[in-house]
Amino acid sequence: MGLSTHVLDTMHGTPAAGMAVALYTTAADGQATLVRRFTLNADGRSDGPLYDNASLRVGTYRLVFDVAGYFKARGVSLPEPNFLNQVALDFGVAHTDQHYHVPLLVSPWSYSTYRGS
Repeated sequence: MGLSTHVLDTMHGTPAAGMAVALYTTAADGQATLVRRFTLNADGRSDGPLYDNASLRVGTYRLVFDVAGYFKARGVSLPEPNFLNQVALDFGVAHTDQHYHVPLLVSPWSYSTYRGS
């Protein structure tokens, strides 16, 4: 399956439908190159894999989630400045024959991630 992600809104107990996300490749010097931007569907997922196994490469990547934009769109009153604005997750892919699933559990005040299945 390659690379996938999904986001769960732990404040409301729902998928984070409509959240904007950006995927980057990253270099050893920290430079990031935008691969694509997308919006999560009703299930809090991209509409398909971000990379399939044939196009996934060994290397480092970054997913950037627009957390503040999502919660503001849901009508949540956030302080200014926001405690969390964007959440950036940097991760590495060592084996292109495996599935890399990067979930995010998020509220306006906290987040967690793990390598999912």
